[in-house]
Amino acid sequence: MRDLTPREIVAELDRHIVGQADAKRAVAVAIRNRWRRQQLSEEMRGEVAPKNILMIGPTGVGKTEIARRLAKLTGAPFIKVEATKYTEVGYYGRDVESMVRELVENAITLVRESERVKVEEEAKRRAEDRLLDLLAPPPVSYDVAADSPDSPDRYERTRHKMRDMLAAGALDERKVELTVEQKGMPMMFSGMGMEQMDVDLQGMFEKILPKHSTRREMSVAEARRVLFEQECEALINQEKVNAAAINLAENVGIIFLDELDKVVASENTKGADVSRQGVQRDLLPIVEGTTVQTRYGYVSTDHVLFIAAGAFHRASPSDLMPELQGRFPIRVELSDLTKDDFVRILKEPKNALTKQYTALLSTEGVTLEFTDDAIESLADYAFTVNQSTQNIGARRLYTIMERLLEELNFEASDMKSGHVRVNAGYVKERLDKITQDEDLSHFIL
Repeated sequence: MRDLTPREIVAELDRHIVGQADAKRAVAVAIRNRWRRQQLSEEMRGEVAPKNILMIGPTGVGKTEIARRLAKLTGAPFIKVEATKYTEVGYYGRDVESMVRELVENAITLVRESERVKVEEEAKRRAEDRLLDLLAPPPVSYDVAADSPDSPDRYERTRHKMRDMLAAGALDERKVELTVEQKGMPMMFSGMGMEQMDVDLQGMFEKILPKHSTRREMSVAEARRVLFEQECEALINQEKVNAAAINLAENVGIIFLDELDKVVASENTKGADVSRQGVQRDLLPIVEGTTVQTRYGYVSTDHVLFIAAGAFHRASPSDLMPELQGRFPIRVELSDLTKDDFVRILKEPKNALTKQYTALLSTEGVTLEFTDDAIESLADYAFTVNQSTQNIGARRLYTIMERLLEELNFEASDMKSGHVRVNAGYVKERLDKITQDEDLSHFIL
């Protein structure tokens, strides 16, 4: 976990997300407290619980992005789940403990990537040696004559020469035969991808499905990749990865629980409302701290950081179960985006949409330029449409920009080169009609 101060965390978030200072400060302090906890004695460390956060605000103002960027910034395993996907037993939905299993899967991926970097050089060396064995198999027995093709010196010179050719890519198109390990798939699942299954069910099938090896002919370039992957797998200690991943998930994992307001039961306690109340009851032990069995071992949620979010238009946080409310002691309200916010979103972030489209069209040799008055105009349209139709926050810019550049995106490949200057007139010409149309949803939503 990176050692970042709250000020440094906020500064990094500011590079990608406009505004919402209170929310950024809250998550920055929560992350720093995790680092502080690691510095304590083991006895005290176990007593310090994470300060879970509840973000309250409309859609598209940055709630999810703050949590996602935070996880990426700190190298923490992160998952986003929607509370509405979990329902009480007997209703259609998912088991709430599956979120913990998904978090561990995420942690496994992070740890494996880290371990992979450590073994890459050795894996490349081993893969190259195996590839040379395929291209220039060692003789069964060495001939004593120095000039014989089977002599040790002659063989080593040949192998050295082929190694140089291999490094230069001169042998990439040559064909070799390679043994590739495959797993069988039961017929009952032939029409359903493994990704549709629960991760634990996948693990079970991975263990019981028969493995078989096949010989495949492939190019040297493809064989190099296959052998490299095989050697990486052989060099990585899976038990070590599993243990490290569980530790990572338990101590720095972040679960972003979205749409929490949608599991608030209304006064009517029948039908779906019973299920909503059930979701809260099921979430409570996970957020409070419990132990969940996963395919990699038992995982404690005592120190997982939960960040919940919701618009809370028709309900308020006080409508949640009192016990669940108490598990989210830090509450921050995110504000609606103003026109000025839209201007900043289009100009300032490292990944601003204007910069994305400029980079995309540059691949076609087209130079795209946005003037300041164009940015102002786009912000005005986005703000106006949000006010007159459904307010979807910054997501509105995606639809506005697609509409604005629809024709250019289509024609760019045939233009080969050129310079397109987007000014206020360009924006008005392409967007004015749709903002005046009564059926805005036909064009925008």
